[in-house]
This record gives sequence, C-alpha cells and structure tokens, in this order.
Amino acid sequence: MTTTITRRRFLQASAALAVGAGLPLADDAFAADGWDAGEVAHLLPAASHERVLLKASFRRPLASPPQLRIGQRRVAGVKTDTAGRFWQFDVPDLKPATEYTLQLVDARGHALCANWPLSTFPRPDATPERLRLLVYTCAGGHPEARGPGGMEAFRSLAIRHALLDRGLSYRPDVVIANGDHVYQDQRTWLESSNAAIRKAATDFYKDIGRFDTAQPVLGTDNERVLTTVVDPQIAHLYGTRLRSTPVFFMMDDHDYYENDEAEQNFITFPPENFDLNLARATQHMYYPEFLPDATRPLMLSGSNAGDRAPALSECFGTLRYGRLLEVLMYDCGRYLSLKDRHAGLVPPDAEAWLLARTRGTDARHLVHMPSTPFGWTAGKWREWYPDVVVSDEVMASSDDTISQRFGSVHGKNLRLSTAKSKYMWQSGWNLQHQRIVKAMLDAQRPSVMMSGDLHATGWDRVLKSGDLDLRNNPMHIILNGTLGTGLAGWPSGPRGLGPGAPTALQLERNRAPMEKNGFSIVDVTPDKIVCSLFAWREPDPFDAIAKLEPYDVLEIPRA
Repeated sequence: MTTTITRRRFLQASAALAVGAGLPLADDAFAADGWDAGEVAHLLPAASHERVLLKASFRRPLASPPQLRIGQRRVAGVKTDTAGRFWQFDVPDLKPATEYTLQLVDARGHALCANWPLSTFPRPDATPERLRLLVYTCAGGHPEARGPGGMEAFRSLAIRHALLDRGLSYRPDVVIANGDHVYQDQRTWLESSNAAIRKAATDFYKDIGRFDTAQPVLGTDNERVLTTVVDPQIAHLYGTRLRSTPVFFMMDDHDYYENDEAEQNFITFPPENFDLNLARATQHMYYPEFLPDATRPLMLSGSNAGDRAPALSECFGTLRYGRLLEVLMYDCGRYLSLKDRHAGLVPPDAEAWLLARTRGTDARHLVHMPSTPFGWTAGKWREWYPDVVVSDEVMASSDDTISQRFGSVHGKNLRLSTAKSKYMWQSGWNLQHQRIVKAMLDAQRPSVMMSGDLHATGWDRVLKSGDLDLRNNPMHIILNGTLGTGLAGWPSGPRGLGPGAPTALQLERNRAPMEKNGFSIVDVTPDKIVCSLFAWREPDPFDAIAKLEPYDVLEIPRA
C-alpha cells in the first residue's frame, strides 16, 4: 500500500520526526565498524578490472602529498581542494580479479590509518558466476536543513546510517548511488514562488553560508561554504564504510545545486556555469568519476577533461563485471537540450553509445540506469513524459500551458494529465525515450531499467510505450529506493500527488510505488537477476531497520 501524507500534514509537520524516539546520538551515528580510520575522514573507491580511483578526505589538511600503498606500489596523492584536506589516488595497470591490501601514509611514511582490502573486477571476457549490488538513490541532504514550517527536509544521519548498514550487511560486491548526493538548491529554493520555501532556505543559508556566484568555487570563501554544505551529506554519511566496496556515484539535478524546474523566472537545466563548477568540484573532491571502459568512447560528452585524471567520465559510466553483467549509467541533466523535437535528456553521442551497447554487448545481462526514471512520472518538468499534475481548478482555467513548480500544486481531484501542456517540456525527450525502449525491445534478452530521482520504491513491467508493443519482451522498471528523503520530499507532499504511470504507458501491475525509504539488493547469476526491495518508514520503529527484510522480490530470468 502506498504511504501518503495530506496537504494539511505536509504544511504542519514538525522537525520532531527527524529525531524520533530511539534514535542514537550523533556520536554513535558516525561510528563505523571498529576499523582504525586514524586521520581519515572518508574513503570512496572506484574499481575496474585494471584500475582503482580512490577519493579521500582527512580530518585536517596535509601539507605534503600522502601516499597510497597498494600491494608493492606507492602512489602519490593529488590534491583536489586548495587546503590539502581532499586527495585522490589513481592506480592503473592492476591485475584483474585480485585482492590488494591498501594503506594511506603521510609523506614521511607514517600510517594515516589501518590497512584494508580492495579487489579489482574480473576481466571483461571472464565468466564469473555471481555478483551482488546494493543500489539506492537520493542519499543526500544536510541533516540540519528544515522545510516549510520547520518540517523534516531530510532524514537524520542516524536513519541513513542504519539503512546503509543494513544494506551493507548483505555484503554487496558493488554499491551504486544513483544521484542526488547533495541538496543545496540555489535559485529554486531562494527564489521559489512559495514563500514558505523561500523563508526556510534563507534562514538555513544564513547559518551555513551563501555562495558568491561572482567568485571561483575553489580558493575563495565558496570553498568553505562547499565543504560546510557537503561534508555532512557525503563524508559524514559514508565515512570509511565503503573502503572495501567499489562504488559508482551517478549525478542528477540536485548534484548541480538546483532542482529541475522551468518557469518564467528561470530554467535550471542545462546548468549555469557556476552550478556546473560546483558540481564538478564536489565530484572531484568527494566521490570518484567513472573509470574508462573499452566500449565507451573516450571523447564522450563529459569525458577525458584536461583537469581530471586521464580517460575519466563525469556523467556516463559502465559497470562491466566479466561477461556476467553490464550496467549503463547516464546523467540526464548536464547535457539536457531544449531543441523541441531534436532535444534529448542525454546528448546525441551518449544516446549513440547507449544504443550501440544495447544492441552489441556480449554480457549475459544488461541493465540501463538513467538518473531520470523510466516508467513513472511525478508531473515534474525534466521527465521523459509530458504528464503534469492537474486539479479541477487547473482544468477549468484558460491556461493551456502550466509550470509544474515545486510546492505549487493546489486544488481538488489531483491527477496526472496531458490535457495541459507542461511549460518548456520538449517533445524530443520522449522521442529519445522511445528510441532507447525500441533498442531494448529488439535485444535478445530481458529489458531491465533501474532508475533514480523519484522518491519512492517499487517495480512493474511496461507492456506498451506509445506505439511500441512490449508484450513479447516487457520492460522491467525498478525504483531502487531512497536513503535520505524526508517528509518535505515525498512527491505526494510538495506536488500533491504520488508518482504514477504516464498516460502513454501501459503497466502490467499499475501499482503506485511506495513513498518509503529503502534500498535494493540485486543478485546477478548467469540464469537470472533477482532484485530484493527493502523499505522503511514511520510508524515502524527505528530499531526495525537493523532487521529489515525484503517487502518484495522481483525475479528476471535470462531465458
């Protein structure tokens, strides 16, 4: 059953929910597993079959570059901030399917933390028998932020830690975090048409600091504001929990420090230059870019930038685990275009790569993972679908086009509709959607689409998409679950209506996704993909998180 909140509850809820009875104290929330982190604040590693990229921050700045000991090698760190607290370590030419022992030391060789293991992936032509993924979305949000009226904007770190630790208790081989690692929206909060949102953002930003868009991100007070904003959302959330688990961190709208909105006052995507610089600096400092893959073009948009390590991609990634699994990850925000029928949520070169891999991969299983969901809509602007949330009052108005602003939907009988045009929505976005769906339909394997962004959890099968009949090979659509969404973020609150099926799609079950926090454990073997979905939300007690079991399991045979 879908969990919803009324408009009255949305407007009157208080921050007390965020610190409900039974939550551990802050010091307990930051604890990990007893491993001696020493001077290290956070570690996030990426891995392929031949390379490791490690992002690290320290409790205090280091005057000289630290070194990473990995096996018999030593690799000097490269500073990614100006103060010397953030460093990255890029290690090429490693052996496939090999466990290495890693340790960070200072310039004099003194240990900065205990050592730890990390393994590379199998060769692309290897035939591994199993892989386990932990997948979720929307883990970000400053724990001190509040929404209108003081309501909970994001889950406490205690809740997020508990959910993450429960997912990690299943010992995944890989973690995929599908976008929205950071929430600190600028114009869409500070210039919102909703006075309560403007006030909540202004009050919070007075305490935490404001970005000066006329100054560079690094080397100015903007850098202090950035770390003040992001440390609790990434470094404090993950700490060293994932040091031995390779991660893939995708980017979505909030990672560019804006919500995806279009109205007469502003259109937030593609991102303005300052927002883009904020996003790139955050990624460079806190979490790894995507490592290269032989089947992904080196000159793909957002790839191989001169101010990054060689051959990295910032927006488009590949998880290749032998011939068992290939996952295609794509950012649907940075290169969004506004060209009517010729528009796309991903640029033409990225679409060409997606279609080529869909048709040509030799992997046993293929999964698409966009940052913008396939299969469901919340009536937002930056979606594949033209649906908007309307009411009886909206339908009675003379306006043919409406702007679906955050927190702006009011009236009776709220529902999804295409009878009104969505302001600045581009028909080319859906045409691109259809080309991707067609390529997946034609492939001789089950179609699997796992998506981020939408604050909900659930699954279904698409039987028809516009004029495409998928009944012979239905597309499995999965919302993997959200770690950080608080009361202010559920679609049924600010948008007045929970997510549902777009008008142009026919779903097999047509069940509304649940507005609950959670994650997915995805088990991959040669014969099938099994996706176990986990969910939690009050009134269930906090202590129940540590014993969460799947509320539903989707099995996708390879036959």
